[in-house]
Amino acid sequence: MNKPSFIEHPWERAGVVAPGLPILPHGVERHPVPGGGSRAVPIFKGDEISVVDRDGLQPGEMVVFAPDRTSDAGYLGTTGHGKPQGIIDTLANGSRSGAKVLAALSAAGFDIGKGDAIKLFEGGSRPGDSVDFTAETDGLLILAAPSAPMSPETQDTATDLALYIRRADPNMGKVPGQPADPLADPLHDANIQPGNAHAYEVKAGEYIQILDVQGRECSDFQAFSLRALDKGIEREIDPTTTRSLMGSLYPGPGIFSKYWSVDQEPLVEIIQDTCGRHDTFGLACTARYYEDLGYPGHVNCSDNMNADLARFDIRPRGGWPAINFFFNTMLDDTNAIGMDDPWSRPGDYVLLRALSDLVCVSTACPCDVDPANGWNPTDIQVRTYRANEDFQRSVGYRKSAEADVEETKKTAFHDCFARHTEDFVEYAGYWLPNTFPSIGSIGEYWAVREKAAVMDLSPLRKYEVTGPDAEELMQACVTRNMKKLSVGQVSYTAMCYEHGGMIDDGTVYRLGETNFRWIGGNDTSGLWLKEQAQKRGLNAWVRNSTDQLHNIAVQGRLSRDILSQIFWTPPTQTKVEDLPWFRLTVARVGDVSGTSVVISRTGYSGELGYEIFCHPKDAVEIFDKVWEVGEPMGMKPLGLGALDMMRIEAGLIFAGSEFDDTTDPWEAGIGFTVPLKSKEDDFIGRAALEERKAHPHRKLVGFEIEGGTVPSPGDCVRMGKAQVGEITSAMKSPYLGKVIALGRVAVTHAEVGTEIEIGQLDGMQKRLKARIVPFPHFDPTKERVKGNYA
Repeated sequence: MNKPSFIEHPWERAGVVAPGLPILPHGVERHPVPGGGSRAVPIFKGDEISVVDRDGLQPGEMVVFAPDRTSDAGYLGTTGHGKPQGIIDTLANGSRSGAKVLAALSAAGFDIGKGDAIKLFEGGSRPGDSVDFTAETDGLLILAAPSAPMSPETQDTATDLALYIRRADPNMGKVPGQPADPLADPLHDANIQPGNAHAYEVKAGEYIQILDVQGRECSDFQAFSLRALDKGIEREIDPTTTRSLMGSLYPGPGIFSKYWSVDQEPLVEIIQDTCGRHDTFGLACTARYYEDLGYPGHVNCSDNMNADLARFDIRPRGGWPAINFFFNTMLDDTNAIGMDDPWSRPGDYVLLRALSDLVCVSTACPCDVDPANGWNPTDIQVRTYRANEDFQRSVGYRKSAEADVEETKKTAFHDCFARHTEDFVEYAGYWLPNTFPSIGSIGEYWAVREKAAVMDLSPLRKYEVTGPDAEELMQACVTRNMKKLSVGQVSYTAMCYEHGGMIDDGTVYRLGETNFRWIGGNDTSGLWLKEQAQKRGLNAWVRNSTDQLHNIAVQGRLSRDILSQIFWTPPTQTKVEDLPWFRLTVARVGDVSGTSVVISRTGYSGELGYEIFCHPKDAVEIFDKVWEVGEPMGMKPLGLGALDMMRIEAGLIFAGSEFDDTTDPWEAGIGFTVPLKSKEDDFIGRAALEERKAHPHRKLVGFEIEGGTVPSPGDCVRMGKAQVGEITSAMKSPYLGKVIALGRVAVTHAEVGTEIEIGQLDGMQKRLKARIVPFPHFDPTKERVKGNYA
């Protein structure tokens, strides 16, 4: 198989590299095909086609239909295999990508059952392998990445394919710089060129999409209550009222999603946001702004808005308060407002829903004298959609800076937890329950401490690491000794960069001699494994299985009793009730014919607990079985709020709090995961970690804090006037009845018993007296997590 002959690369100019702005060669298009999904793309005679298997081992299937509705693999110069069963099965699985392909086939009148299948990567493939074709006719190409549901004990996960097309005529197909396809049939579709404004009416319930066509372009938005305008009163979005009511600089999809007028009437709400970085501090750009910079007469958004809003008898203003979508502003320590290039990429958008009949106005900002539009003003697309469209709430998520944006997903357990709460928050690309109001975070907390609770941990990233060199890859990439890891054993470990800073912490499951599963908190760790396998030329595959394995955790002293009533294990596997700490077992619901799961004795609560992994299609069944047995025993659902309290008490670390890529495992409080003496093999970061251990600078410690004030993460820790550290996490412990915290301090002041102060306000004006204590604060000998209850 070949390597791809053309591929995107980051935008670069004069030493500035922007991975978020991928550049394809002229006339080349890229169409991602999700694992288990499909894509339909028009092709033209002479087009060069490449299909790339980026992760390896993902089969593909392709069909081409000519305009006369015939299908023949010879249209791509290859041999066919008859009926495309893989595509047919993929289109029937209910995926969103399949629905779009079915719509395209229906519109063209093509019968997929009469297609001539082209099989791709049948004999297995290496990461990055590609197959190339040349179109000998115009037509419609359908590409699928077929996949059956992955059993939790197997590792045949579905991964993405990428379709590249180099057009014989670059003017055919998708033209660069054109807006992305609409989300649905639009009611109104307007392109706004830089230096222009566009006013339009929207009815209550309808949707408004503000789309940044080419990226790095700001768009001012304002909306007026039409009901108020009919009375001669102007009531538009008021940024100050919105910030006050929503408790954030700008709303986002979720509970706190609305923009309000000064009368505290909600006018619009955010449904989807793929960028997540906007502004509500400044005005739309004004004539005065440019005049003060020395550009009198420069076209500006406020004047443009005045001109088009005059059609609705809205009075002009010298500067319009507006929601500056995609405008990247920030506050510094002196409360000065600054700006930088927008975060938006080509095709990023915000989708709003009108909560009243509105007059709206949108602009494409003309500013070319500062970074507001990346120094290159481009166009904005505005579309409106009918009120009966089904748009799900979503926050854009990217696995890396250069990755495609993904919508926020519901886990397979989402609807089960939604029976008990509507308080969901976005977490790493998924919606997770935050609290269960009928119980409260304290009630959820005590359920775990006294009985049991069930929580959704599906967003944990799972990567399948397989192949003859799988152990060598894991040995090189994590700090723990993988050679000592038995089949069926689980190891908690750190993963570091060469300089010793942490990429992630996570667990490694050994499923076989050459089969590992990495479970971490972020995609960076999985991408790092993949990168190292390729860099080192290892015969190992690293494939994302996060969407093939969703998991709940059952934690608390009754968790063993609950699970042992539900799951059966074969003689070759350990029974749930006999499962040791950090071991896994393959089990089934009820008996030998029941649904398959993987259960590990692991958790994030400091209590006896287990995690249950299943395929998403089986999630509701698994949850219902657990709830059926657990609820009569006092089990409650558990949200992120209560989980955070439990992990702080138990001294369990969290990315972005106790560690980041500047923090080594000792500074993060998990130096025990770096066995420098017993692991003789080299691993990434070893030399730096040896140096850091020999000459430590900071140490993670526990604090007990006088009074009832809970410090915030980032609050300074001081010895006199000198700052010697910072708080990483803090809470008022329900179990201990006192305020506790975790934090990093200089090793010179890290001794247990040291009296110290935590600074607030400017760090000097307000001090919280504290004392360094051992941690974990709760169950320091881990008797409870071992299941040893008094």
